[in-house]
Amino acid sequence: MSDFTFNIHSWPRAIVHVDGDAFFTSCEEVIHPELRGKPLITGGERGIVACASYPAKKLGIKRGVSLIEAKKICPDLIVLPSDYETYSLFSKRMFSIVRRFTPQVEEYSIDEAFADLTGLRRPLHSSYETIALKIKNEIQRELGFTVSLGISVSKVLAKVASKHKKPDGFTVIRGREIPEYLKDLPVEAIWGIGRATTNYLWKMGIKTVLEFAKLPEQVVKKRFTKPGQEIWQELRGESAYPVEPEEKNDYASISKTKTFAPATSDRDYLFAQLLRNLESACMKARRYKLAARKVIAFLKKQNFDFEGTEAKLIRPSAHPLELCEILRGLFDLVYWEGELYRATGVVLVDLVPDDAVQYTLFESPVRAENVRRLYEAVDVVRGWYGKHALHLGGAHVIDVKGKGRRGEPTVRDRTTFFGETKRKHLGLPVIHIKI
Repeated sequence: MSDFTFNIHSWPRAIVHVDGDAFFTSCEEVIHPELRGKPLITGGERGIVACASYPAKKLGIKRGVSLIEAKKICPDLIVLPSDYETYSLFSKRMFSIVRRFTPQVEEYSIDEAFADLTGLRRPLHSSYETIALKIKNEIQRELGFTVSLGISVSKVLAKVASKHKKPDGFTVIRGREIPEYLKDLPVEAIWGIGRATTNYLWKMGIKTVLEFAKLPEQVVKKRFTKPGQEIWQELRGESAYPVEPEEKNDYASISKTKTFAPATSDRDYLFAQLLRNLESACMKARRYKLAARKVIAFLKKQNFDFEGTEAKLIRPSAHPLELCEILRGLFDLVYWEGELYRATGVVLVDLVPDDAVQYTLFESPVRAENVRRLYEAVDVVRGWYGKHALHLGGAHVIDVKGKGRRGEPTVRDRTTFFGETKRKHLGLPVIHIKI
């Protein structure tokens, strides 16, 4: 044990980090128990590995590797399309279990969450370690897959702890135990420390996290920007990043993309995908009562090069009916006949609150108000039947020509319950059990 101590108190705070183990493939294994223990990946629709099961990882298959390379490593590899609808439902269920123990839960990503347990020992009649272990065991018992869980006195240290023993790990880093866990950890392994900061630390002769954490405060303030100073503070057991249970509601930009396969040069199909991107981005903007001053449209070629351009709007808007002609103009600027494209994307930028939007002298306030009321009704219908239950007519080409998936559709896509149609799917996963 190191004789260096940052904090003499074991629990000035108690922060838990919950991290799903190979989350996408774990969800697939719950639905298809016959796949357990086999090399399995998701991402078949994208042509790259989105998530690899641990048997696949042991063979050297990593996230982001092309399917061709993955198949060379393991010819018997099981490739599935990503079923994000079902994964998101498992995610919501996982977070709801964590909220049984504390309302202070921050959903960091689809398979990760931070939870603040500070002050709950007396109400729950348990130690922080016991409460955290109960969370882990409840998730595994109810959902059928494992999570790795770390508990410490700050968010960065809790994330260090959860990564310490994956999969199915449970690691506790108390305040006075911090140096022991940091002494052999390389600086590049820390959440928030990127390649540039890593290289900078190496030039300073700092290779381990403990060496970074032991730097004097005046040196850190002189040589590092605010993010670096905050990570240094968190590594010493001092809180710089509180758990934020509120959903994010401020955005500098909103982007929506769609990757499809095989690549295509079909003009109508590509524009239809851009319209869907626009509708999804505007839907999110309206949810947070925002409107965009600029719109960017781009196409990604088969060789991964991008072609994009932007337009400044005469009035901020988040209504696709007002923006589709502008999008058509942007599309005409970036599309080349005969070129193969594999993805489309729309970015809304320069966002402002929608209650600050004022009509211009060159438009009809009545028409603009009618469009606003129309989309209020559209959003209600989409809440009932799915986000693309109603869409612009130009996007209907997707329903005629297909959604651009590679490989077999997911089980949920192939299953229609009584009362459903292909365009009206309930938000429910499908679990097939052999009897």
